[in-house]
Amino acid sequence: MTMAKEYRLSAERFEELKQELTYLKTVREKEVAELIKEARSFGDLSENSEYDEAKNEQGKLYSRIAELEEILSNYTIISEQEKNMDIVHVGNTVVVEDLEFSEEETYQIVGSQEADPMNGRISEESPFGRALLGRKAGDEVVVEAPAGNIRYKITAIQR
Repeated sequence: MTMAKEYRLSAERFEELKQELTYLKTVREKEVAELIKEARSFGDLSENSEYDEAKNEQGKLYSRIAELEEILSNYTIISEQEKNMDIVHVGNTVVVEDLEFSEEETYQIVGSQEADPMNGRISEESPFGRALLGRKAGDEVVVEAPAGNIRYKITAIQR
């Protein structure tokens, strides 16, 4: 039997997901049911694009609800103790120096549900996130990237 994937969430993200699920199951589900009812009233369902669109919207809604229920039934909250400043944990902000270009960059290590690489939020499951986890300030890490290996030095770990 395979273990369910466990999602690591910050307390804030957990609350956001709970609220989103509540919204989808109450307000949004009613809206979509209304759309379907309205589209049905237009008659012939075989050529009714409004009906197809409403059913499509309902499908997307139900798959998002299922996804949220999956996350919220297999989660752990990232604890404050994990934010020990000696080594990189999920939730830490890490300052690294790109050794090739001598550029400093700052990233926050987050659970996969919160990743947003364009805004410096790196998933713990990404190659970069995995390379940083458990390392100390001063360590050099090598990240395999499509363009070749990139060497970084961890210059600081912040809460």
